[in-house]
Amino acid sequence: MLVLTRKREEVIMIGDDIEIIVTEIGDDKVKIGINAPKHLKIFRKELIKEVSNTNVESSIKDKQLVDKAKELLEKRHI
Repeated sequence: MLVLTRKREEVIMIGDDIEIIVTEIGDDKVKIGINAPKHLKIFRKELIKEVSNTNVESSIKDKQLVDKAKELLEKRHI
């Protein structure tokens, strides 16, 4: 991991076409701006984790519902 110290309005370049700009510095927060090509998707990591966890929980519930439905159908045929 590369760790840098930056001041307000200073820029970090990633490759030739991605800029990370420090726009504001507060007590416990730093606001950054990102200039990148439109085809790149930029997401907050915690949001990706939350969506992933929700999808996993949903698939577990779906599997439980499918298993329950199969169980009920099997009982009807006996």
